[in-house]
Amino acid sequence: MRPRALAVSGRGLVDPAEPVLAADDEGFTRGRAAFETLRVYGGRPFRLAQHLERLRRSASILGVEPPPAGEIEELVELALDAAELPDAALRLYWTPGPPGGKPFGLVFVSPVPDTFEPLRAHGLRLASLEVPRRQQPWLLPGSKSVSYAVNMAVEAEAKRRGADDAVFVDEAGIVLEGPTTNIWWRRDDVLLTPSLTLGILAGETRASMLELAGPCRFRVEEGEYPLQALLDAEEIFTTSSLREVMPVVQVDGRPFPRGHAAASLQAALRREAGAG
Repeated sequence: MRPRALAVSGRGLVDPAEPVLAADDEGFTRGRAAFETLRVYGGRPFRLAQHLERLRRSASILGVEPPPAGEIEELVELALDAAELPDAALRLYWTPGPPGGKPFGLVFVSPVPDTFEPLRAHGLRLASLEVPRRQQPWLLPGSKSVSYAVNMAVEAEAKRRGADDAVFVDEAGIVLEGPTTNIWWRRDDVLLTPSLTLGILAGETRASMLELAGPCRFRVEEGEYPLQALLDAEEIFTTSSLREVMPVVQVDGRPFPRGHAAASLQAALRREAGAG
């Protein structure tokens, strides 16, 4: 599905069907662009300032000059006004351009996929797949780049195994994250989630969960946990900006019950976002 609206640095609104990248743009030829995905509720992008800060941080990690203050914000406003979608998916890209060129941004606004609510009702099935831990600086820990071929291959392998998505574990069997999600599980009133020191992405919905857990009467522990700790959970769920809080009903073929934590945190997230 094409975006409903597209805004580009130096050009403003552009027809989403029109080419906007040079053939030798390093975001295309080398996957060296940063991006962010967030959700729009009632015309307001949720946690936009935090996503913009992470976009700048990812650009710096990738060795790309970060966007000037206000540039992406102006593109967001243009694209949202043109799209006329009160509830939407918003994607921000910052690319270095061709060699010797200037970095520039692109902002897409698209409808939220209609598959998310049926998937939430059904619950996610996960497959655990091994990947290297991204702790060394040359593995760009904590960055969000368009180099997504591995993530797509992981999702394809998870589906080949009869799952909907994957959860990454490292060579030692330590739980990390999903291809596009953070992973959480519950024991009694404690929510456990992998620590950012493992090189995983600091998800903005993850940050929301850390803020909302207390009011929802949960304690949070962040740490380094083996896969067995996840498999011993009473309840499992994932978080991401577009999918929000998604209950997990199976890991590696092992069933898990839906629990009250995912439901209460999803409701709290929607309230926080002003979505009712």
